[in-house]
Amino acid sequence: MTPVELSRTVLRAVRRAVDEGELSVPVPARAVVTPPGPGGSGDYATNIALQLARPAGRPPLQVAEILRPHLSRTEGVVAVEITGPGFLNIHLDRAAVTALVRRIQGAQGAQGAQGAQGAADGQGPDPLPYGHSDTLAGQVVRLRIPYDIRAEVVADALVRIVASQGGRVEVEHARPRPRPRPSDEPGAPGRPGKVAEPDRPGAPDEATTDVPVDLRPVPAPEDPTPLGPDALRWALLHPAAHDRPRITADLLVQRAGNPLFRVRYAHARARALTRNAAALGFTGTPVTPNPLPAPLTTPDVTTPLVTALTEYPSALARAATHRAPDRLARHLVVLADALLAFQHTVLPRGDEKPSAAHRARLALAEAAGTVLAGGLSLLGIDAPAYL
Repeated sequence: MTPVELSRTVLRAVRRAVDEGELSVPVPARAVVTPPGPGGSGDYATNIALQLARPAGRPPLQVAEILRPHLSRTEGVVAVEITGPGFLNIHLDRAAVTALVRRIQGAQGAQGAQGAQGAADGQGPDPLPYGHSDTLAGQVVRLRIPYDIRAEVVADALVRIVASQGGRVEVEHARPRPRPRPSDEPGAPGRPGKVAEPDRPGAPDEATTDVPVDLRPVPAPEDPTPLGPDALRWALLHPAAHDRPRITADLLVQRAGNPLFRVRYAHARARALTRNAAALGFTGTPVTPNPLPAPLTTPDVTTPLVTALTEYPSALARAATHRAPDRLARHLVVLADALLAFQHTVLPRGDEKPSAAHRARLALAEAAGTVLAGGLSLLGIDAPAYL
């Protein structure tokens, strides 16, 4: 269950309480669901009870007590706790984590197994890789870009990102504007006095299938080619279109302050965990219905990783619909940081023997590595297994 789905679940619980006469409040348009803060517990927490306390004319704790049973009866929720002044802390069924891992692994396995068969049959592989969808099926996005290296790189990434959502991108170059002649200047004899607004850099708002969309990200301040292909692409894709990219040697340094390094290192660590586990005689298989038992798992590091994985499809879809590769790049950083924090719980320590929990954690780490590799591939960046 993703945070978006859980937010809808919270709103449905409020609506049920209102329909049954337990609360007399207007149902809000949205409910904020976040990882629990200090003093909290569970996978997610919401302050909806505090939000409704004033319009309901009741103390937040009383509102939370009314909503708790409605939330507890939701499929996928195993427990709901009340903490602090009225926060609802939600514990999810860990079987959902198993389903998530199997979904990622299944899509990856089917993609590889059916790719050759699809090529032989003249059909594309099915099911789609994790995060891919048909949201933009049948849509053609026509991009008009200037002759600029950053615009070229952004357009190249968008071709793959939009295709991941079923759409297609056509790229054309804007003709260089001729320099105005003196007689063309505003206010000259026979010329109007109105001055047209210059094009402003940045990503457009909406795509259409018949009118070309001007894509004019802020150009790089200097030639980025000395960075090499991977660092060059990251330098031009990671900032938002309206931000000026930084072309510095820091992108080549292997340290935590370099987000490109963290993303590629996290992927390499996932592959290293697979190799190390094989040396210890076990593989990553989520075979148990409860793959992350509480005694062997630290929710502080597990929940952010699961959240980042569940939010990846929506991040990829937003990158496609808003024509913003930076959204995908930034989400990969979030996923990488969560995996790097989680990696230390995967392998047995000391004399500890590999267990079902270790196999499940390894499967979760491998799934994260698969998603990181797929995201980097969409950006046109290599994901090495050794780093």
